[in-house]
Amino acid sequence: MPTLLVKNIHTLVTMDDQRREIRSGALFICDHVIEQVGTTEELPQTADRVLDLGDRHLVLPGLVNTHHHFFQTLTRVVPGAQNSSLFDWLSALYPLWQQLTPEAIALSAQVAAAELIYSGCTTASDHLYLFPNDCTLDDEIEAVRQTGLRFHASRGSMSMGESKGGLPPDSIVEAEADILKDSQRLIEQYHDNDPYALVRITLAPCSPFSVSTELMRESAALARSYPGVRLHTHLAENKSDVTYSLDTFGLTPGDYAASVSWLGEDVWHAHCVKLDDKAIHSFGQTGTGVAHCPCSNMRLASGMAPIRKMLDHNVPVGLGVDGSASNDGSHLLAEVRQAFLMARVREENAGALTAREALEIATRGGAKVLGRTDIGYLAPGMAADFVTVNLDRLALSGTTYDPVAALIFCTIDRVDYSFIHGREVLNPEGLLTLDLPVVLEKHGAVARSLAAYC
Repeated sequence: MPTLLVKNIHTLVTMDDQRREIRSGALFICDHVIEQVGTTEELPQTADRVLDLGDRHLVLPGLVNTHHHFFQTLTRVVPGAQNSSLFDWLSALYPLWQQLTPEAIALSAQVAAAELIYSGCTTASDHLYLFPNDCTLDDEIEAVRQTGLRFHASRGSMSMGESKGGLPPDSIVEAEADILKDSQRLIEQYHDNDPYALVRITLAPCSPFSVSTELMRESAALARSYPGVRLHTHLAENKSDVTYSLDTFGLTPGDYAASVSWLGEDVWHAHCVKLDDKAIHSFGQTGTGVAHCPCSNMRLASGMAPIRKMLDHNVPVGLGVDGSASNDGSHLLAEVRQAFLMARVREENAGALTAREALEIATRGGAKVLGRTDIGYLAPGMAADFVTVNLDRLALSGTTYDPVAALIFCTIDRVDYSFIHGREVLNPEGLLTLDLPVVLEKHGAVARSLAAYC
């Protein structure tokens, strides 16, 4: 099997159990697995390929994105949705999204994946919850596979349209029997529960205001009948979300999640901005995860999630860039910085979240939320998912005091190298897995066609 030696790393940020930061570090990789971690002097001096970073790069574990809607790269900054909160924002965008085609799903996924890779992400979960015009989750899985990104594909769903008291138009909801049948098909066709898997399937009814309680319960039962299939949805995103839950179910969002068996180590919820103290305690006790999406929460004026309190109560927390129509980007390293800053503002405490704690949420935290024990830090036996940042860049000039913290305090436009599953997917010249200019040209044409429906 091919070997790779990465040596003369300025600082190797392992995020391992000891949180070691190794000066003049090195990694030795065989095929897609890390075999050795240490200093350049300690590790072998030869390999099939040697990448000498000249003592000017930081190396860190690939970042993990725990919540996204790839299709939304086609509908950024739509005028009718620019100044709306969640429910009005959705209502403005549904008419565009119901025009999506399989080609649109594929192109939007590749653009989102490329953005993520450039920003340091090596593993991402995406939540695709509407399937008009014969679209399928297969379209997205095959498109992302070409990019090299490690992928958790969430089979989302909406079954309650306006006529049944839900928010989405009836034209884009599905019958629940069809949803469950397709969910089972996707699990059996694509889900890989082996270590180092590149594709896993999640079942993800969209939200309490777009599916029935029966679908929530039946999705949970179906997922738990297969090893390693996880559950994901939106929860307690803003005040209106809480009001809907109280008015419709007579329950707070946290109590509703408990009532439909959506608590546990195999579940994570997006946003949780308005999660109350009782639910935070329950999430911590049960190991239920949260995908924190600070940029989207600010963009839609949803509020600031109590991340410090969640961490203090042992709630697993990862980061998500959320949809590219509510962010409106897919820059995961920028999201880490935003989470770091938001926590300080919310708590009115400059020490509420440190740079290294923020980085841990984006690596080990995200891995835990997705149920992965093979990614999130760099150690022997872990997947060879890592990225590098060259210190010789304008934004990092003057950061010699603590270049690791500088990754979060400062603004990094892109990472320089990205290796996923031991494969080089990005280098200083650009993305190696796609003809990105061609993808962008096609993606732009589809976006222009959707604009006619504004």
